Amino acid sequence: MKVKNEEEARGLIEELRTRPVTAQSRDLRLGVENLELDQMYYEQKGNDQGVQRCELCLNLLRGRLAELG
Repeated sequence: MKVKNEEEARGLIEELRTRPVTAQSRDLRLGVENLELDQMYYEQKGNDQGVQRCELCLNLLRGRLAELG
């Protein structure tokens, strides 16, 4: 699950809502993992905007994961 911005993160969350909770959790965790890797890359490159964008997306996906329990 590759997420590039907040809009895509929100879209992913909405798209996954129709799926079983276990599938949602798995796909959201994959999205979080990818975003964490992207964030580390942006940190190494000194791209503060990229780091912030990833953090916003991570907050959205983690929030949904917390809702799912």
